[in-house]
Amino acid sequence: QVQLVESGGGLVQPGGSLRLSCVHSETGIYTYNMAWYRQAPGKQRELVAGIFTGGSTNYTSSVKGRFTISRDNVKNTVYLQMASLRPEDTAVYYCRAYRAGFDFWGRGTQVTVSS
Repeated sequence: QVQLVESGGGLVQPGGSLRLSCVHSETGIYTYNMAWYRQAPGKQRELVAGIFTGGSTNYTSSVKGRFTISRDNVKNTVYLQMASLRPEDTAVYYCRAYRAGFDFWGRGTQVTVSS
């Protein structure tokens, strides 16, 4: 069973930066599409950013130009670099690894943007 462990969340002031990490428990992360989702209180979980096995990426419009997703297949890790953070970015951020027949989620890491 694949396990995904997120880290890097915390409290940051508006305009600040954070880098989230998601470590995949097995080798072979390069065979999975990876993504970051977030869920704010009272809202549905939404896709933030995704990176596919071929390296292409996509972002939800509200984070374009501020967030960057990347992966290190040697370290079995996917990152989400977040800059120019806003209060509306406050949420629990979840990592997802998926491919045909497989779909794994982490337990999430809290990001709070507040002064």
